[in-house]
Amino acid sequence: MMSATSRRDRLREITRQAVQAEISDTAMRLFMEQGYEQTTIEQVGAAVGMSGRSVSRYFATKEDMVLQDSYDPLIADAVRARPARESSLTAVRRGLADAFAGVYQGDVEAIRQRTALILSVPALKARSREQQDSLVTHLTSALADRNVRNDTDLEIEVAASSFAAVLEVAVGRWARDGGDLPSLVDAAFVALGRLTRRSYR
Repeated sequence: MMSATSRRDRLREITRQAVQAEISDTAMRLFMEQGYEQTTIEQVGAAVGMSGRSVSRYFATKEDMVLQDSYDPLIADAVRARPARESSLTAVRRGLADAFAGVYQGDVEAIRQRTALILSVPALKARSREQQDSLVTHLTSALADRNVRNDTDLEIEVAASSFAAVLEVAVGRWARDGGDLPSLVDAAFVALGRLTRRSYR
């Protein structure tokens, strides 16, 4: 049975997450309405009924209000769960499809707008590179765990970096042009497969 202290801690965490979500959603609305650079933390605070200092307890920087989501562990777990008979490329391609099946149930347009904002603001784009590095790390770990073909560490890292780059291209096109993200990601991996086979003929 959960102790009274544990219940209080759990309630506190749920409350914190709810406040963070409200701040983030409000910030995104203001960023879209008046521009990212033109929107201050104080304005975000005023819109949610708190001071800028209080907002900073939930988000240390304005960038954090946009870049708070990380699906890397979810993607890595989905890749690990793919059958051992699949190649690394197929496992990542289908693992991403499995991961997106859950993520893509949310407000897709809001996710696309957030992604487009990240790619259009230099400060956000620079910070997003850290998330790209994180994805490479998670994919490298997942591919190493299911290394059924005895690939070398270098080969695994090169593969993970390549797959992360393919995903970045697909997400960038989706943010710019719209459409169906899972289909774009799948098409990008199909293109990588064709290019790989063509390169080694």
